[in-house]
Amino acid sequence: MKLQPIEKREGLTSEEFRDEYLLPRKPVIFKDLIKDWPATDKWTFDWFRKNYGHLEVPLFGNDFHDAGKHYMASKRKMKFGDYLSLIENEPTELRMFLYNIFDHAPELVNDFSMPDIISGWNKRYYYMFFGGQGSSVNLHYDIDCSHVFLSQFQTKKKVYLFAPNQGELLYHQPFTVKSQMDVNNPDYEKYPALKYVEGLTGTLEHGETLFMPSQYWHHMEYVEGGFGLALRAYTDWTMLAGAAKNLATHFVIDKGLNKIMGERWSHWKKEKARENAQHAMQKMELA
Repeated sequence: MKLQPIEKREGLTSEEFRDEYLLPRKPVIFKDLIKDWPATDKWTFDWFRKNYGHLEVPLFGNDFHDAGKHYMASKRKMKFGDYLSLIENEPTELRMFLYNIFDHAPELVNDFSMPDIISGWNKRYYYMFFGGQGSSVNLHYDIDCSHVFLSQFQTKKKVYLFAPNQGELLYHQPFTVKSQMDVNNPDYEKYPALKYVEGLTGTLEHGETLFMPSQYWHHMEYVEGGFGLALRAYTDWTMLAGAAKNLATHFVIDKGLNKIMGERWSHWKKEKARENAQHAMQKMELA
């Protein structure tokens, strides 16, 4: 596996961003895209705890993708204030996502705005993500196929990115948007195709924004307990078509067969991913 650093830029114009990153579908970290947002200074652990600590939120663990009746289900619920204190002060695998805090605190939208660096923003679906030190997001690409602008607050997050054409080499499990690979500890004997994978890595710090092009594979690690905000944009109809296809296969086929077959379905996906990776690796060796 070969990794190169993600570029960090500041002062990019919309034209420069379009030509250098958007059109070639190349990730970049903006150092100053959200410098004028009230949220950049306002959103702290103490501020969220004081104003929204009473909310009860679902939390997810490392077993989120484990086969069976709890597949993609929350691990527990907790008062938001207690959870913030937990991730601020100690490591934990528990993460908060798939919960739209803006549905419960709509006034938060006044603390940020859609940057004019791009058009086509989805002004309904934006999400915050929270996690404790040491927690991570399993390697996957976003099911809605949007371009994602992920801004980090207060603390640091480690990012690994892989282009869409690396999917088979990453042992993409069919009918899902995920891979079972551990990017920090690649097992080249068990998963030999990983030797051919090329990707990017970088550390996202407070006030910085990652541009992640549509269908980019990503693995995120919380270097410290913290939180971020993801804004989404669509620049052509094919992205929406991809999202519709993914949603159908995921919620109808994958979740349905997981419910019926459990571990047998999980085993079939892993074996099919291995078969596809083997074919992709053979093509690379013959090229």
